[in-house]
Amino acid sequence: MNELSCLLEGILFASGEPVYEEKLRQVLGIDAEQLHRLAQELADSYDAEKRGFQIIRLQDSYQMVSRAEYADTIRRALEVRRTPSLSAAALEVLSIVAYRQPVTRAYIEQLRGVDSSNTVLNLLDKGLLEGCGRLDVPGRPMIYRTTPAFLRAFSISSLDELPDLPELRELEEKRESEQEEAGS
Repeated sequence: MNELSCLLEGILFASGEPVYEEKLRQVLGIDAEQLHRLAQELADSYDAEKRGFQIIRLQDSYQMVSRAEYADTIRRALEVRRTPSLSAAALEVLSIVAYRQPVTRAYIEQLRGVDSSNTVLNLLDKGLLEGCGRLDVPGRPMIYRTTPAFLRAFSISSLDELPDLPELRELEEKRESEQEEAGS
């Protein structure tokens, strides 16, 4: 293993959180292609050796994480409670935000047809959603987006990996037609 690989491994291990590619390139003094190659070589070696951890890529960052297949044993060893599964309402809100971000709570509620403030607050508390500014309209409502924790929770490295969701498009069209009918 060369020195750059060791440095990358050490940084990712010590961080415990995602580290942005730009920061890694700057600190290691390498370009994007070299970084991707180093990270892939490390990931491949961990896979070949069946190590208890792996390197994952999350959009524009990398993180060292324990392997999913060892999660139950790791939780028992660390006496960490399993995170509760998400409710149907939470999954619905996450889907709307993931596919249409950034969005306001009003937009979410318009699509769902129900008050979603508690669900949004719970997802903010869980770190799956985050505020990312305010809309430049009267009242300046908060706008929301998904987080790297969302990507990790659903084992994807970027939003581009989300499957096409025609149901969301149909739901939007249905709400728009209902609004047009109510306005007539």
